[in-house]
Amino acid sequence: MARNRFPALRTSRFRVSCAAKLETVNKVCEIVRKQLALPPETDLTPESKFSSLGADSLDTVEIVMGLEEEFGISVEEESSQNITTVQEAADLIEKLVQKKEA
Repeated sequence: MARNRFPALRTSRFRVSCAAKLETVNKVCEIVRKQLALPPETDLTPESKFSSLGADSLDTVEIVMGLEEEFGISVEEESSQNITTVQEAADLIEKLVQKKEA
């Protein structure tokens, strides 16, 4: 019987290390679910990777466009290529929204 000798290194699904507000993360999840036509029972978390949800590069572009429209922001192409998870999208949105309001 194998035992985990490094319990502190175990990853938790409920890790809270996000900079983005829960409201932003939830809105991103809503847009991702809509763009990818995911059924309601599909589990979306901040760590959800777009590729794991079946998104290809065109889907990712459409997700970014949906986020831009929803939040009234403009995401540079360079930045959009670095977005692979719900959390990354939410963090970038908050950064851009703060920049826009400044």
